[in-house]
Amino acid sequence: MEKKQDSLLLGAHMSIAGGFEKSLERGESIGCTAIQIFTKSGRQWAAKKISPKEADLFLAKLKDTPIKTVVAHASYLINIGSPDNTTAKKSINALADELDRCNILNIPYLVLHPGSRLDSDENECLQRISDNLNEAMSKTSGKTMLLLETMAGQGSSIGNTFEQLAFIRSKSEFKSRVGVCLDTCHVFAAGYDFRTPALYKQMWQDFDAIIGKNHLKAIHLNDSKKELGSNVDRHEDIGKGKIGLEGFRLLINDKTLMHIPKILETPKKNGLEEDVANIKTIKDLII
Repeated sequence: MEKKQDSLLLGAHMSIAGGFEKSLERGESIGCTAIQIFTKSGRQWAAKKISPKEADLFLAKLKDTPIKTVVAHASYLINIGSPDNTTAKKSINALADELDRCNILNIPYLVLHPGSRLDSDENECLQRISDNLNEAMSKTSGKTMLLLETMAGQGSSIGNTFEQLAFIRSKSEFKSRVGVCLDTCHVFAAGYDFRTPALYKQMWQDFDAIIGKNHLKAIHLNDSKKELGSNVDRHEDIGKGKIGLEGFRLLINDKTLMHIPKILETPKKNGLEEDVANIKTIKDLII
């Protein structure tokens, strides 16, 4: 058991308040071996440039911690699927900037919500996302891989089916730099059940057939406040939602996913207290 826990890439989203390196210190303090951060405010367009000193502090600290993988999450404002040209252009530029910021910090993965169609046609939006993603990625030459996140299907969001993500990736001119992040709450709310061994196996067979399991690069571990197929995106503590512990037991003991960083995005009210509890819950499921 100890060997499995030692090799597990597990952690939570950490604040960068006080400096990028502080996110690593926070993660290390609760036993994370992987963390997720924003490289800027998740709810603002603009951000000051990352200075060489800030980058050096972060990279030096990273070498000095047990944290093996850092994943970044793109701003929630970015919508490369928007039918509004002004919003789309701002989103393209912001996404390119976030990829550059990740490259400066040597962060291998940037998770992106694919976009929302608003009042436009779904197929048109999928093509628009593909085109705008190509434009954004053409503006940056770094090594950071963009991960399209599976979505719950709330409102007009795109990405709640494996087919939609596969389409976007199929149209990419930068396929080697486009992967997928699976969010357990989101796929459950989108209608993918994985609460029994048979259903778990079927979900991954479908994922592999449609997207390709080799393109999976990160997992968000979140229980769901809402029912299967509800299309409502509401995260819950592990084991306290509608998914329950069995789905997470199957996932955390899946040897084919051992190399994939698993990041908690469960609700936070008391600093790191909830992260500590959820990490313990996950580790207690290891067989």
